[in-house]
Amino acid sequence: MRVAHLTTVDTSLRYLLLPQLLAVLADGGEAVGISAPGKWVSELTGAGVSHRPLLSSTRGMNPLADLQAARELWRVLRREHFDVLHTHNPKPGLYGRVVGRLAGVPIVVHTTHGLFATTEDRWSKRALVYLAEAFASRFSDAELVQNPEDLALMNRLRLVPRHRAALLGNGVDLGRFDPAGPAGDRRAELRAELGAGPDQVVVGTVGRLVREKGYPELFDAAELLGRRYLVVAVGQDDPDKADALSAQLIERARSAGVRFLGMRPDVEGLYAAMDVFVLASHREGLPRAAMEAAAMGLPAVATDVRGCRQVVEHDVTGLLVPVRDPTALAGAVRRL
Repeated sequence: MRVAHLTTVDTSLRYLLLPQLLAVLADGGEAVGISAPGKWVSELTGAGVSHRPLLSSTRGMNPLADLQAARELWRVLRREHFDVLHTHNPKPGLYGRVVGRLAGVPIVVHTTHGLFATTEDRWSKRALVYLAEAFASRFSDAELVQNPEDLALMNRLRLVPRHRAALLGNGVDLGRFDPAGPAGDRRAELRAELGAGPDQVVVGTVGRLVREKGYPELFDAAELLGRRYLVVAVGQDDPDKADALSAQLIERARSAGVRFLGMRPDVEGLYAAMDVFVLASHREGLPRAAMEAAAMGLPAVATDVRGCRQVVEHDVTGLLVPVRDPTALAGAVRRL
């Protein structure tokens, strides 16, 4: 069986979908990733996963580029004759389901990693997102939804045919994210690398450097916390996104003592070096970073939004705080 996974960029194939791609290979099938080309393609192909590039695929809002990417996808699907097309991310999820069905792919599946609108968004954005989702879902055979709140909303508004929708959830590798495993043994080494003193509290977050992940509020909280707390951010730049962090904001955060570590393959060790995990997101699906931190035994401070509520149990495994509230964020970190 030939199974293709469609995403915007190769980072998603490597860091979000690699286990699914490898599962296809383990079952004797052919796994193919379709996305914009990038530095992770060589690692994917080294693992046995083929790659088909969409040269026009971008993370930013660019309708003309998206239309060209859809045309490129059409040519790939007509040439390759896949048995299954599995789409991810908002934009490929929209045009991918439509193009996949029209191109004659026998089975088209989509995963909603988190609806691209929340109940706090203006009604015009919600209407656009919900209408797009309702339209695209008519072209798929199955709709897999990571978050139960999303599934309930989609069923209530009839965005997807009920018989096609199912709760998927999310998961992490408990063998890799194990505080009693090798990662836990690196705590002292990595704290020294971070420059954390013996009495400092290391507060960490993992996520792309975009405003939607709550970085402005986290940086404000870092200033409130003071130098006894060392705030570290693990994640890559995302310059194509409209809400990418500005150079001025990052420099201000550095002046407040925030450490930026970039994308790290040893993130499990970095969790072991932390004392508190923070996720200040404005919107989530079912955040894998928070799940990884929980698996490593870290208490968490997270915003009280869909997704975070499913991972952090307030006053049990961590604390939930209002979104966009740096004072509450800093207070919760101090409390933990």
